[in-house]
Amino acid sequence: MTKKDLVFSGVQPTGNLHLGNYLGALKNFVSLQKKKECIYCVVDLHAITIFQKPEELRNNVLETVASFIATGLDPNKSVIFNQSSVSGHSELAWILNCVSKIGWLNRMTQFKDKAGTDKEKASVGLYIYPNLMAADILLYKATHVPVGADQKQHLELARDIAQKFNNDFKCKDFFPIPEPLIPKNISRVMSLRDGTKKMSKSEDSDYSRINLKDSADEISKKIKKAKSDSQVIPDNLKELEGKPEALNLLTIYSEISKISLEKIINEMAGKEYSHLKLRLSELLISEITPVGKEIVKLLEDKSHLTKILKKGKEKASIIAEENLKNIREKVGLI
Repeated sequence: MTKKDLVFSGVQPTGNLHLGNYLGALKNFVSLQKKKECIYCVVDLHAITIFQKPEELRNNVLETVASFIATGLDPNKSVIFNQSSVSGHSELAWILNCVSKIGWLNRMTQFKDKAGTDKEKASVGLYIYPNLMAADILLYKATHVPVGADQKQHLELARDIAQKFNNDFKCKDFFPIPEPLIPKNISRVMSLRDGTKKMSKSEDSDYSRINLKDSADEISKKIKKAKSDSQVIPDNLKELEGKPEALNLLTIYSEISKISLEKIINEMAGKEYSHLKLRLSELLISEITPVGKEIVKLLEDKSHLTKILKKGKEKASIIAEENLKNIREKVGLI
């Protein structure tokens, strides 16, 4: 990456972020902040593609910001704001709706997953959500986007839209073609109850996830009850691939301890899963509970969090408006 590189990413304000968000996104955000120019957005417009209770949405936006700060993001180093506060996201999304193709959107698997069997009842916003994501990225001419494996298809669409815009309006290289930044070690943390499903707030059982605000006792109970395997820990990765819940626990242990998975397997081979769970609980309590306490502390002063968003909005708006002037000119809007 070069000096002109710009990193952009957005996080939905679902409230009560969990270990999957922490390992799959937030820790990576903090790492990137130390090396690159970064813009991190709380994507509240994306959230309302599915109905949200207004007061809950407002609280969730602030809790997401608190989670950003508690995990180490610095508003003096990174631009942190909420999407709806910069109207350029919506304006560019409409322009890109007129550039993107229906066939491209029809291939988006997340819409099929979220809409379920009755697609006719899904919102239009949920269907065109990927075009808004493209607008989020291209509005700032971001060159790199940290994404999980489940968002890679949407980034590929953003790349297609950028290329088509550049071709349609004969402005080669106007929009950079954004590159994905996928964490090498772990891009998906799986449910503690079902190792084939991503850890998610939407899963009914709270025992399926470690929330960032969980207490030490709650973390210990959840790991103790986590699904694993009745046999001892095997000595090779190939055998573990057929035991997704067991592999998930070892992978989380590897990521938190910063020790390679291979080394962890060698160390744990032949031991009962109760031994792994005890060790993992200790690591998670040490890593997660200070973050949770800081989130709770930050939420006690919501005016401070609002000021962070306002400051971020001002910075983001300057970049967005400058780029929008050029975009309007390219399209022919007065």
